[in-house]
Amino acid sequence: MHKLLRGTGTAVVTPFAADGLVDFEAFQRLVDHQIEGGVEMIVPLGSTGENPTISRSERTEIFRWIIEYVDHRAIIIAGTGTNDTRTSVEFTEEALALGADAALVVTPYYNKPTPNGLFSHFKAVADVGLPVLMYNVPGRTGLNINAETTLRCAEIENVIGIKEASADFAQCMEIIRNAPAGFHLLSGEDNLTVPLIAMGAKGVVSVTSNEVPREFSRMVRFALDGKVIEARAIHYELLDLMKVNFIESNPGPVKAALAMMGIIQEQLRLPLVPVKPESRKKIKDVLEHLDGILLEEMA
Repeated sequence: MHKLLRGTGTAVVTPFAADGLVDFEAFQRLVDHQIEGGVEMIVPLGSTGENPTISRSERTEIFRWIIEYVDHRAIIIAGTGTNDTRTSVEFTEEALALGADAALVVTPYYNKPTPNGLFSHFKAVADVGLPVLMYNVPGRTGLNINAETTLRCAEIENVIGIKEASADFAQCMEIIRNAPAGFHLLSGEDNLTVPLIAMGAKGVVSVTSNEVPREFSRMVRFALDGKVIEARAIHYELLDLMKVNFIESNPGPVKAALAMMGIIQEQLRLPLVPVKPESRKKIKDVLEHLDGILLEEMA
């Protein structure tokens, strides 16, 4: 499994219909967009998938549907992490039974566990037997997994890597330099993907690839192949989109963009709400500036 943890993973949004239910027709359009765009990994029910608002029955339905629909055309890394170890274990057991390839397990939020607590949490989830990709996102969890703790967790059987969204280059470099064989770091920040790959990261779990999977995955493959000039050119071409995707809380902006592209409806679950009119205009301006790279329908 760890040999395949390389390239572009899309942290897919969860499409909702006007009645608030999961919109599987839109989900199919979104997944087709990813597969046709050449991404290597699809990551449902991460932060971008509005994980905290998804019920247990919906989670099961989403995991079952996406695993069956993708049918090994991309790696499925199921978002199973919560701030409760017992629940995270249960969700990971379910993902394993349904056929997921790996689990994305976020640092427990709100609880603020100690380094020993973090180690015990990730070990308990990894003991399920499904490969675990740790997820460090201090901006959402209020807690950073430092390099020392990450490297300790890297020795746990079935812990295969970390999605790093700390934006701390020194921390990322320490992890990459000292990680055991088979443990990979993936960027969790779209706009830092190319420089992190230059340091030794193996890819990214991306928000922006929801919209532009073909271009984003080309950028990542160029970077992994050492074709810096080509990767840099795409990086700057997509930089404004990477930035505007976080003009408001994710996934508000990317859902607005995908709706403009005709892929999903712009529906979010409270406490998230649609983006403000001024943000919507900035998103539309960025999409139009991309000169037809995106799909044909622009609202």
